[in-house]
Amino acid sequence: MQTVFKEVDPNTPAEADRMRPDSNRNAEDVHLRALSVVEREWKDLVYKKLLQVMDLSLIGTLEPEVARGQIRDLCTRLMNEHNAPLNLDARRLVTTRIEDEVMGLGPLEPLLADPSVSDILVNSADQVYVERRGRLELTDVSFNDDTHLLNIIDRIVSGVGRRIDESSPMVDARLADGSRVNAIIPPLALDGPSLSIRRFAVELLGADDLVTTGSLTPQIAQILEAVVKARLNVLISGGTGAGKTTLLNIVSGYIPPTERIVTIEDSAELQLQQPHAVRLETRPANIEGRGEVTARDLVRNSLRMRPDRIIVGEVRGGEALDMLQAMNTGHDGSLTTVHANTPRDALARIENMVSMAGVNFPINALRTQIAAAIDIVVQVERQEDGTRRLVSLQEINGMEGDVITMSELYLFERHGLDEDGNVKGAFKSTGIIPGFMKRLKQRGIELPVETFNPDANEFWRKP
Repeated sequence: MQTVFKEVDPNTPAEADRMRPDSNRNAEDVHLRALSVVEREWKDLVYKKLLQVMDLSLIGTLEPEVARGQIRDLCTRLMNEHNAPLNLDARRLVTTRIEDEVMGLGPLEPLLADPSVSDILVNSADQVYVERRGRLELTDVSFNDDTHLLNIIDRIVSGVGRRIDESSPMVDARLADGSRVNAIIPPLALDGPSLSIRRFAVELLGADDLVTTGSLTPQIAQILEAVVKARLNVLISGGTGAGKTTLLNIVSGYIPPTERIVTIEDSAELQLQQPHAVRLETRPANIEGRGEVTARDLVRNSLRMRPDRIIVGEVRGGEALDMLQAMNTGHDGSLTTVHANTPRDALARIENMVSMAGVNFPINALRTQIAAAIDIVVQVERQEDGTRRLVSLQEINGMEGDVITMSELYLFERHGLDEDGNVKGAFKSTGIIPGFMKRLKQRGIELPVETFNPDANEFWRKP
């Protein structure tokens, strides 16, 4: 078997076998624990020694587990030779950190192994925050210096064929598990390299999970299921980190498996379970400024792919016009998201983005097209206590003069904060019977009128 060692001592002490870390790392008791001062010193020492006797040029030619195994063997031998005053668990932790440094993303690996972390935000080499349950927390994770952090960033972006340097100091990339990465370095980042990672959800959430966490009610989930099955066009609106993509993933799960779906995203995050789905992703320009493929290009191309439904991860430019035209020309049941603070703002943003396509519409004609294309606007919000919640569900009725008319069917009515800072409130039906009930009946979908009963308010308090 090929080895990454430049020199191998065949007389490895028997003690090495006893101290060898388990190949199946336990994230709970080893991988997630921070290094103590002594452990950090020994990690730096062993790492330097390892680089002297390891042939880095061969690392890429080995299977990851084989390379990790050889690194573990060498770390164990080096700690034995230097009589490291560390117990078994400490040696495992030091070895794991060295493995991460050589094979992974260094100090970030413990955070990536923690399933409770949804975002990793590296402000500088010595300041790393994470988001857990919607709230930011400062961690004890740090990098040696800016060069160390820059090496990790370069390892990420080079893995997807991108580059980052002074001539191209911003980059978007994706980790192997699908997590989104954004990096920006000096001279644009004044305090040193900065890195943001939006974790990719491994476990798919369902509507029941959102009901349990108080993000919506069973009645709202029932309405969303009905409108998707009835092929109504849905626009999900909200701010950054409000849960738009999570909700889009859930409602897209209601699409029947017999339909052909085409998804278009800047960074592939949707996890469709239907068998007949085609996933498309935009491409940025290369270093020469050529080869860019925009969301608008993909929306146009998708119309030639015989889709039953088109799902655009987020509209943020001229593709809004092509999306509206698709919705108005036979692609009912399409879904998309947009950044906006209210449903009314979402429609105004769609107007502005259509103008970015370079087409001058009379305002009345444009709004008429928007009103005809979009049936439902869902507003989501990340609130102070970290809960991501559906705060408004509105139906678009049509036009009155130059104004798009909307009816709010459900809303979350806030009642303040409790002593722990958690949001108190109730989901409330306005009592309005939506106009789409006729379309549901025509398609054989039963949605009880009692679903919109205004007396059935559901109070919710964070446990």
